[in-house]
Amino acid sequence: MEYEKDPNKRPYKSALSNALWSFREMLRNVPAALIFLLLQLPLAVFLTWGEVRLPALVVGEVTAGRSFEEAAWAVGLMLGSMLAAAAGRDILVRSADNVLNIYWDIMGAELTRRSVRCFYQTFERKETRDMYDRAALATQSWNGVQPLCDTPRRAVKLMEYVLCYALLGAVISGVSPWLVLLLTLAPAVNILCARAYRKWEYSTRAARTDNSAKLDYVIRTSGDYGYWKDIRVYGMAGWLRRLYGDLFKTDVGWGEKMRLRQFLMRLADLLVILLRDGAAYAVLIAQAIRGEVDAEEFVLYFAAISSFAGFVGNIVSEWTGILNASLFVSDFREYLDMPGDGPEGTETAEKHLGRAPEIVFDHVSFRYHGAEEDTIHDLNLTIRAGEKLALVGLNGAGKTTFVKLLTGLYAPTEGEVRLNGVPVRDFQREEYYKLFAPVFQDSRAGCFTLAECVSGCVDGGADRERAERCIRQAGLGGKLDTLPLGLDTVLDKQLSGQGTELSGGETQKLMLARALYKGAPVLVLDEPTAALDPIAENEIYMRYSALAAGRTSVFISHRLASTRFCDRIIFLKDGEIAESGTHDELMTLGGEYSRLFEIQSCWYRDDYKGGAAE
Repeated sequence: MEYEKDPNKRPYKSALSNALWSFREMLRNVPAALIFLLLQLPLAVFLTWGEVRLPALVVGEVTAGRSFEEAAWAVGLMLGSMLAAAAGRDILVRSADNVLNIYWDIMGAELTRRSVRCFYQTFERKETRDMYDRAALATQSWNGVQPLCDTPRRAVKLMEYVLCYALLGAVISGVSPWLVLLLTLAPAVNILCARAYRKWEYSTRAARTDNSAKLDYVIRTSGDYGYWKDIRVYGMAGWLRRLYGDLFKTDVGWGEKMRLRQFLMRLADLLVILLRDGAAYAVLIAQAIRGEVDAEEFVLYFAAISSFAGFVGNIVSEWTGILNASLFVSDFREYLDMPGDGPEGTETAEKHLGRAPEIVFDHVSFRYHGAEEDTIHDLNLTIRAGEKLALVGLNGAGKTTFVKLLTGLYAPTEGEVRLNGVPVRDFQREEYYKLFAPVFQDSRAGCFTLAECVSGCVDGGADRERAERCIRQAGLGGKLDTLPLGLDTVLDKQLSGQGTELSGGETQKLMLARALYKGAPVLVLDEPTAALDPIAENEIYMRYSALAAGRTSVFISHRLASTRFCDRIIFLKDGEIAESGTHDELMTLGGEYSRLFEIQSCWYRDDYKGGAAE
């Protein structure tokens, strides 16, 4: 993807294509919205005709010498018809807006669905996340603008204005066909100005989006309660204020540039209107002075010219609005159509769920997008069925990358990973995920009830007995017994007066309960206890060990003492297996594992005084 490298790149789809796509999606998801929009057309055209005809009708009735009753009847009939049409249009507008809000929600859900479907390795890339940020703008609303809904809404408005243009053009041609041509061609300047502004806005969108994302990050981080202690203790408030100020200043600068260009474009509009309308009124007044039009015709033509000029401007405005909204829709469609779903086979998980599987890494290498070197290099490893394998090593050794390759979140750059002899790429991705119950370091509980968090079911479909059993097996039984609402306790005190908030250790136990509830044949623990003290970590790992029976288990930790219970320990260094064996075997070997273990173990010995180990 070359989004950032080529700011002058043409939009992914044309305005016509985006308009047709919008109508098609609306017809598929909310056909009532399209019906409500189209039904407004005849009513709007009639109201336009009525607004032009009504003043002339009044003058005609007066100058024709009709009785008050006859004049009142004619004018009243026109006013009544216009009132009914206006009421009908208002009802249709409100109905369309209500249904378009549903369409807006559906498209927002589609964006989220595409993100969830996106291969994790692809979504991690900056280019993909930037594309997502631009696509997300199409689902947002600001100052009454909502691009996904504006495209079809403006398209129907454009149809309305074109019909009104044709109607009034036919009336004005009674004065002079050349007048129609003058009033039509004058806005060419406006079109060119709008085109120049649109081109500038599109070419700068990458920089504006990037700055907005950084500004939003600073705002969210500063307002995140979890960071407040660090901000205070480390004196980060001033730095954050300066960073916010710089980003805000840049954001304001972009806003000023946009407003300046919008002002210049509007100024050109006003100059064109002055010249255009002045010429048209001069022609009409000249004909009236020569007696070529009577009073009723003068009023009719005058009103038609005034409205006609407005509709020409409206056509230009709506077309410009469609083009601007189309840029957002184009970004939205490009994200939806983005390749990057990753490998997708046909193998299902069904025949692999009933037993602990064997997993083989066969000459596996992995290199991150844009990196110059492999993170995992030519790794060969067989994890035996039912084995408890520990993966240890210093930060940056490739442990987390290994886990993502194991669980199918990444695809190897070279080599292949096989489960029970079947290459991972041959599995349907969602099916492959069913085989794993991971507990990651950065797992979060979410603002749901205990039962919902453990089961992953938020629609009341949780097996409550199973959820409670898993919670107690994971060591949270004591906590559960203290909660008045039990399994229905919400894990957030701000959302519920009877809610609760779990400690770090309790959260990890909850994540274990979730893994147990899933019942997958492979248990993966990717440093889930990194933030805990050694005693709490050892307790949780011992519990994991006891509950891992009958599963293939992979334990990852930077604390070597926590994984002594495993059948085999792999010491990973620079993306390669440096040492392999049981804890006793590796200690006897006297290699890097042994030296690192001795360094770490001195932290817990009574003779440790803050210096080197004796």
